[in-house]
Parts: sequence; structure tokens; C-alpha cells
Amino acid sequence: MKIVYKTYVLLAVVIAVSSINLFVLLQTSQENETVLHSISSASNLKVIAERIAGTANSIASGNEADRQTLAQQINDFENTYAVLGSGGDLNGTTIIPVPTELRNNYGDVGNSWNIYKQKAEEIRQEPVFDPEVKNALKYILEKDGDLITLTNGVSNDLSSLDRNYNRHKEIAAELTTLTKSIAENTLLISIGEKGNNADVIKKDRILFDVDLRKLEGLSLANLDTDGVQIKNETLQTIPRENGASLRELDPLWESLELKIKTVESTPLLSKEFGKSLQELNTQRESLLSTTALFVYDWNKLIDGKLRERVNVVQGLLVADIVVFVIVMVSIRKSLNPLVMLTSALSRVKEGFYGEKIDYRSSDEIGILAQTFNLMSETIQIKEQEAKKIEIAKDEFLAMITHELKTPLVPIQGYADILLGEHLGSLNRDQKERLEVIKSSSASLLQLISDLLDAQKLELGQLKIKKQTENVKQTVEKTITAMMPQANAEEIELTSNVKPDIYANYDDERIIQVLTNLIKNAIKATTPKNGKVQIFVEDKPDEVKISVKDNGTGLPKDSLDKIFRKFYQVDTSTTREKGGSGLGLSICKGIVENHGGKIWVESEFGKGATLSFTLQKNENPNLHSNTNK
Repeated sequence: MKIVYKTYVLLAVVIAVSSINLFVLLQTSQENETVLHSISSASNLKVIAERIAGTANSIASGNEADRQTLAQQINDFENTYAVLGSGGDLNGTTIIPVPTELRNNYGDVGNSWNIYKQKAEEIRQEPVFDPEVKNALKYILEKDGDLITLTNGVSNDLSSLDRNYNRHKEIAAELTTLTKSIAENTLLISIGEKGNNADVIKKDRILFDVDLRKLEGLSLANLDTDGVQIKNETLQTIPRENGASLRELDPLWESLELKIKTVESTPLLSKEFGKSLQELNTQRESLLSTTALFVYDWNKLIDGKLRERVNVVQGLLVADIVVFVIVMVSIRKSLNPLVMLTSALSRVKEGFYGEKIDYRSSDEIGILAQTFNLMSETIQIKEQEAKKIEIAKDEFLAMITHELKTPLVPIQGYADILLGEHLGSLNRDQKERLEVIKSSSASLLQLISDLLDAQKLELGQLKIKKQTENVKQTVEKTITAMMPQANAEEIELTSNVKPDIYANYDDERIIQVLTNLIKNAIKATTPKNGKVQIFVEDKPDEVKISVKDNGTGLPKDSLDKIFRKFYQVDTSTTREKGGSGLGLSICKGIVENHGGKIWVESEFGKGATLSFTLQKNENPNLHSNTNK
């Protein structure tokens, strides 16, 4: 059977089984989703009940605006409960009616809710605070400033008296402290803070009354101290001229004391409201437990029904696995020959051409194997022809560049002789034209040298003479040679090389690399503001040399291309300042022939850093020559 027909049959079987599974799963999923939404809504009854309790406590704290919120929450519970009983839409979600088996549970929740709702409605309508206590708090807070002023006035009146009145002054200071404490605790009660604030106010009131009586010279015999420890003292009578504030304080305190006693003895929360709140919190536990039992029984009922469907789904899954295994075995048997084809293609990818696949069959893979064998043989022939053409082209280019280089040397020499006026004096126009001839021939000679070096690197014929050299001396020689060009461009050229560092390399070739990198850096910088720095980093096994500039930098998309032959980042700049696009390619070849690596780091507009490494030789007296 053809593979394509076999594939169609297997796909048809898989699609048929998958369709049955999908239908069953979708139907089960839809039903489960609706049931889960319904159970979730039933669970949400507990959440709403908790919110009602929280809102009731918030109202008890004085948040009158929450009465409207409480009404909305009561309505939410009523609506959710009603939809659960009859089914329908709830907030855009389809809800199924409560199953018949759970109708009794549903009724228990309703009965508990009716009691809870009654208490919630009472809380929504009852006033929160006792009017008498509320007025007393308001009066105390209003008169607190006057009380503090008068107690401070008593202290001021006594301040001019001699040391016989020191105890009077201490008591006056205590009155000020007690006044502040009474005001603070009254404020805490007024904002609904819980705690022993009323007991603290009571104690402060008794102590204040005792201190006031002491200053007034009144007896403490009939004073009700309610267990507060006091000390009987007989104080010297305060002169009349120093008792003005004390006389004003007495009637004010008399009126405040009655209000403070009211706050001490009567809760701020009204009795009716407090009773409803307490009964609500008691009924809340009953409602929550009834609702929780309702949700639990519903989940239990659903779990039983789901087990039945799970058995069906498990049976379908077993069928799926069996079909899948059969399909996989059939596909594996049909596609085994492709392993050989894949292996052969990998060999072609690695450059091994001409290999053939030994597979004979009339199916599609057999035809594919025959086609591959023909293709592999054709590629082998074409590759051999291409290599011959490439070698011939490289040899021809090397010959041409060498022949072009030969006449350029005497052209440069004769230009120098004429410019030196050894054959007669020259006028300014003649000198300018000879300078052009000299400069152009030098550029052409450099281009030809670069082409020769590039071809030698390509053919593996570039001579590298490696020996232990001093990196510091190599860098200094390069800087000395490049300094005239840097000075002419008014560009700062510096290095950080201090100690002698030795490495194994060809001095002339590394100077060639450094010279090329420095030339490129000078081209990239702006005259007068340009800086080119050479850094040498001594590492355990190698030496890292970097050339950094503050020029225009390189675009991100060109960082992985600049070491290719003839690649130029900006054609306009290259034409303006010169360059063949071979320099960095040659640098890469020289560095790699030394066993090192070269790379660039740059951000456009922020300069560039080109770095390369050289293998070290720890023994500076050891020399070795290598020719490639």
C-alpha cells in the first residue's frame, strides 16, 4: 500500500476516535460548568452573609452610609437564593435549579436566612448611638478647651508663689495632665474605639475631683472614690489674688462631671441596636453552618454522578491509547527508511558529497532515495568543478596583483627623485601633481598588498614567523610609526602599556594588525576631538590588546560583518577617507593564524573597541620559528 493511502486510513481512524472523545468531553464539560457555577453561587451565599455581618459592624462604628450598602447586600442574598430555587440567569451565568434530593437543605437555608434578614433589617433601621451619651460626649469635647485653659491658668496663678506652695503647683500640673487624658479617652469613645476607655475616664474624673478639692481646701471625707487610692493632704490656703482661675474652674468642672459620669455608666451603642447586632452575629453562625451543609451535600451528590461519567471517559481514553499505539507503530514502520535519508543529508551538510542510499522500493520513499542519490552525485561533480575554478581564480588574482605591484615601486621612486628636485627645480603646480602621483601610487600599492595578503591567507600561503616578542615594544613601535598621521589629524594617540609582557607571535604581522586597527580608529574619529587609546591586558595564558576610539561607532547590524572581505560600514565615509574593505579581514586571518581571536564591541554614536588575543610564552628566553 502506498504511504499516502496508509496515512489517510490512519488519519481517518484517529479523527473518528477523537471526534467521539471530543463530543463526550464537550457535553460533560458544559454540564459540569453549569453545575459548578450553581454550586459556586450557593457558596456565595456564605460570602454575602459574611458581608452583611461586616457591614452591620461598620454601621455600629458610625458609618451611616453603609445602611444603603446593607440594603443592597440583603437584596443580593434574596436574589441569589431565589435563582438557585428556580434556575435561570444570575449575573450573566446560567444557574440550574437545586436538585430534588437537596430541597430540604435548600428550605433550611431559607428558614435560617429569614431570621438573619429580620435582624439585619432592624440594624438597618435602628439608630446606632444612645442620644444622652452622644450629647454628653459632644458637651465634654466642646468644653475640653476651656478646661485645659483654666487648668493651665491655675498653674500660672501659682507660679509666682514661694516654695510653701510647691505641692499646690504639682497638683495643678496633675490637673492639666488629667484634663488631657479625659479629652483623649472621650475622643476614643466617640469614634467607637473599644477598650477600657470608660474605666480610665472614671479614674481620671475621681482624681481630678480630689485634686480640685485639695486646692480649694475642701474635705475628702464624703467623697465616693470607688476604690481609687487617694492621699489626704492638708494644704495651705491659696491667696485670693492667686485663685481667680481656680474659682472659674470649679463651676465648669461641676457641669462636666455630670456629663462624664453619664459616659462612664452608659454604653455609647443604643440598647436596641446592640441587641439586634448581637442576635445577628449569633444567627450568622447558624446561617453559615446551614449553608455550608447545603453546599457540601450538593458537591457530594455531583461527585457521585461524576464518577459514573469518569468511568465512561476512562474507557474512551483506553481506546484512544490503543489507537494511538497502533498508529505510532504503523507510522514508525513506514518512516524507518527516512532515518537513512536524514543521516545522508547530514553528511551532505558537513560537505561529504557522493554518498548514496541503499534502499530499493517502489513507494514514495524509494523514489525519494533515488532522487537523493542522483542529486548527491551531481553536487559532488559540481563541487569538484567549483574548487578547481576557485583555485584557478585565486592563483590568477595573486599573479595579477603581483604583476601590478612591480611597476608601482619605480613610479614611487621616480616621484620621490623629482620631488627632491634632483633632476631640476620644480614649480608649485609640478610639485602638486607629483604629490598626487606619489599619493595615488602609495594607495594603489597598499591596495595591491592587501589583495596579495588576502589571497595568501585564502590559499594558506601567508608566512608567519612566530617567536617570543615584547608586546610593549611592539605597541610602542606601532605608535611611533602612526604618530605623524595622528598629529596631522590632531588626534590624541596613547597607550597604557607599562611592564614588559611577552607573547609568542610574528612582530611584523602584529604591527600590521595594530597599524590597520589604529588607522581605522583615526578615520572614525573627529579631528581635534578624537582620542585613540591602546590597552594591553596581561592574562594567565594570553595577552589581550584593544584599540579604543571615541568616534562614530558601528551600527548593531554591522558588528558581525566587518571582518568579511570587501565589507565597508559606510560607503560614503570609505570613499572620503579611503579603504578597500580588506584590512579587517586580513587582521582576522593574521590573528587566527597566531591561534588567537579578534572581535569588536561598539554602540553607534559612542565609539568602538576592537580587541584581539595572542598566546603567551612565560619564558622570554625561549624562541621558536613557525612558517605557514
